[in-house]
Amino acid sequence: MNVFVTGGAGYIGSHCVKRLLAAAHQVTVYDSLIHGHRQAVDPRATFVHADLADREKLPGVLAFGGFDAVMHFAAFLNVGESVEKPLLYYRNNVANTINLLEGMQRARISRLVFSGTCAVYGVPERLPITEDLPKRPISPYGTSKLTVEWLLRDSAKAWGLGSVSLRYFNAAGAAADGSIGEDHRPEIHLIPVLLEVALGKRESVDVFGTDYPTPDGSCVRDYIHVEDLADAHLLALELLTPGQAEAYNVGTGRGYSVLEVLAAARAVTGHPIPQRLAARRPGDPPVLYADPDRIKQRLGWKPRYTELSDMIASAWRWRQAHPGGYGSE
Repeated sequence: MNVFVTGGAGYIGSHCVKRLLAAAHQVTVYDSLIHGHRQAVDPRATFVHADLADREKLPGVLAFGGFDAVMHFAAFLNVGESVEKPLLYYRNNVANTINLLEGMQRARISRLVFSGTCAVYGVPERLPITEDLPKRPISPYGTSKLTVEWLLRDSAKAWGLGSVSLRYFNAAGAAADGSIGEDHRPEIHLIPVLLEVALGKRESVDVFGTDYPTPDGSCVRDYIHVEDLADAHLLALELLTPGQAEAYNVGTGRGYSVLEVLAAARAVTGHPIPQRLAARRPGDPPVLYADPDRIKQRLGWKPRYTELSDMIASAWRWRQAHPGGYGSE
């Protein structure tokens, strides 16, 4: 297929572009580079530097690109920032998705895989999290992603869009060949922050919240390797049902606390990684881990990386080779 990938210069998007190309699909990456990196885009892909807010350029690219499908990663994703700046998140994550869907409808592109999130569940009623649990996001980020799911559902009914929303948990790791990895600026995700401490770029890591109702008092999350996420996107693209909006959890089904991740990072890097205890962040549920049975049964997906230490090790290899992120050696 000829696939249009929004946000393909970002962390997860760039790994999915790499996977699409390996499966012999054609790829055009459309990215504003607000948070993405041009160096992360595989040179075999066509690159368009533009924003989804550009209501003149976007429809033209979609209309004349001959695309069969879209993968949509472009979004802001900082939970804490979304609490402070909700309008920014609704404008970027929701309004810009409407621009994309309008362009797809005019261009008669009826296949879309959406980069969703487990944040749509909020504080779940039970664990592990299944797709049928109530959706009660507790941050504007989670609400913005759930709103997009509603847009996809209504578009399926109105004009036959076929879509899959992949509600993934905490992405981790880097490409096995060391070519691309995770580089947010500023970095907000736990594992790369720990690695920055190990590299001497930070003095310590903040543990946000030590009074959660968990065994050690810190948040518990399900970590999923980014290459396993890429496999899930490819399967979703190739097996989605026309005219239907579907959603799948993508996780390993096992949760690790912040302190457990910290211990694993110390073991992998051999660095003490000092910690500081800090207050809870707004919008953080205590425990999130998936029941991934639906995607395993319906799409035949299975994670290749199930051990947290292996995920951290792949990220560590990339970080050691690129201590300053993209553009560094």
